[in-house]
Amino acid sequence: MGKEVRQKIFDHIKENAKKKDIHILQINGYLEHVHCIISLNSDQDICTVMNLIKGESSHWVNKNKLIQTKFGWQDDYYAASVGEYHLPRLIRYIKNQDSHHQKQSFQKEYDKMVERFGLEKQKG
Repeated sequence: MGKEVRQKIFDHIKENAKKKDIHILQINGYLEHVHCIISLNSDQDICTVMNLIKGESSHWVNKNKLIQTKFGWQDDYYAASVGEYHLPRLIRYIKNQDSHHQKQSFQKEYDKMVERFGLEKQKG
């Protein structure tokens, strides 16, 4: 998926999230993944928010035929909480996905994260 199409999807996700009172502080991604910084309200949970974002956006992509094949997000996602101290660094990281992944593939980064934090690697 090209950068222009990804940007259209990210813009739509932000716009639709606002309508649902979902606060996306930053969104960007690369070829095979998306990063979002989301500030949850006290009555929101990450599972519901992710289902709302993923379900509506995949429907919108397909309805508007932004890509030639049927579009769908993976079933899984990764979520972590972040303190205010780390937000500026995380925002920079997300904004610079294109240049970041020119240096290191997403798979290599994912493998390092799994090893560093002792996460269970997803099979798929």
